[in-house]
Amino acid sequence: MYDVAIIGAGIIGTFIARELSRYKLRIVILEKDNDVANGTTKANSAIVHAGYDAKAGSNKAKFNVLGNAMFDKVCDELDVPFKRIGSLVVAFNEEDMQTIKMLYENGIKIGVPNMKIIDAKKVKAMEPNINDSIVGALYAPTAGIVGPFELAIALAENAIDNGVELLLNHEVNGIDKVEGGYKIYTNNNTINTKYIINCAGLYADYIYGMVANSHFRIIPRRGQYYLLDKSAGNIVNKVIFQCPTKLGKGVLITPTVDGNILIGPDAQDLDDKEAVDTTREGLSFVKETARKTCSKIPFHKNITTFAGLRAEPNTGDFIIEASKEVKGFINVAGIKSPGLSSSPAIAKYVVEIVKSMIGCLEEKEDFNPRRRKRIRFAALSDEEKLEIIKKDPRYGRIICRCETITEGEIVDAIHRNAGARTVNGIKRRVRPGAGRCQGGFCGPRVMEILARELGKDMKDVVKEGSNSYILTDYTKENIEYEIAKELVASSHDEESRR
Repeated sequence: MYDVAIIGAGIIGTFIARELSRYKLRIVILEKDNDVANGTTKANSAIVHAGYDAKAGSNKAKFNVLGNAMFDKVCDELDVPFKRIGSLVVAFNEEDMQTIKMLYENGIKIGVPNMKIIDAKKVKAMEPNINDSIVGALYAPTAGIVGPFELAIALAENAIDNGVELLLNHEVNGIDKVEGGYKIYTNNNTINTKYIINCAGLYADYIYGMVANSHFRIIPRRGQYYLLDKSAGNIVNKVIFQCPTKLGKGVLITPTVDGNILIGPDAQDLDDKEAVDTTREGLSFVKETARKTCSKIPFHKNITTFAGLRAEPNTGDFIIEASKEVKGFINVAGIKSPGLSSSPAIAKYVVEIVKSMIGCLEEKEDFNPRRRKRIRFAALSDEEKLEIIKKDPRYGRIICRCETITEGEIVDAIHRNAGARTVNGIKRRVRPGAGRCQGGFCGPRVMEILARELGKDMKDVVKEGSNSYILTDYTKENIEYEIAKELVASSHDEESRR
């Protein structure tokens, strides 16, 4: 019997798990996919918003401002890249300037610090590449950028370090309310737990519908993006927004923590909760809209496009509450933008809800908030590189030339808690395949390392989901090569016995 079962291993589920791991509780995370951060968390704008645009008094406003202030400490503890680069909401005319003044006044009510309304001259001094048609902007220096899937992975790892269990490939198919708690039926087994925290993202309404008549609905809202090569990385220095609309914050241009440029998203409400395909129409809209801000964007340096789905609640606000229909069930649903920015504060709040249900929670004396630092070989000095290679020669073998990623880094990513099991899982953790060639050269080597370290056949190594196979079978040449290797190995064994 678990004390708490968390359904969903995105940024919200992993943050809550890590916060709860401070206490003497038996906790499990149930995730339907074969890795953490496989949903909305892996495909979004990767921005820690300052928080000026959410309506005063809303959950979004409350948790965004609180969460923003927590990122420096959390990312330091978990060894996750985070940069406070600031943001600009740009205005193209007087009507936009009126919107900016409203955003500023709203931000003051909410408590966003150090905002300024600046004129075109100051905007151009900050961002010389944006168009001359800009007439002013709202500047918010507390905005930042982070790696969202890197953060969720680090949170899961640290939670497991502190005793949490993670069960991947456990899709919840049914839930029964029983005396003393719940029975959760998955495609693998049955989980008994006293309390449930529903962090199922796009499927949160479906999960809640298993125990009660869900009073909310989650609408998938697709957003499409361009990701430009690092050689385009100086086109902007800050997060550049256009004035928001009823569909969201609009098309933005932003650096990433890894030095690329991200452009998007559009916004399209759909029925399909798995519709992560890109469309010509959507990408064309993103490109043309972004050029209104900056006509100098080098789209010829695009290295990939992708789409993500946001969990848009029909309530218009985050849903963070204990169920009124069934005891011991907590909904954390509809966490769309600014969900990433709000996530650390949401986790703290959910822990307080759990405390109100269970009573006083006993803290662990040995809780460790720090994750073991990851070796980032490319960032080391020449002396540090030589030293690490002496200790482990695998750090001297470059697998990904675009990003200068070594075999040692890949092996480490596999064997950590919440370690990688797929090609894209390795890509999200240590970036082979994230560069200009998008894995064209390093992909096969990553597959070989995964197969070797996990004791798998290479045919069983997948790109992402359990059915995203890469290899279907061996060629005749492969088979002959493997037979030859076995014959050579057996002859060596025979010689050694003699």
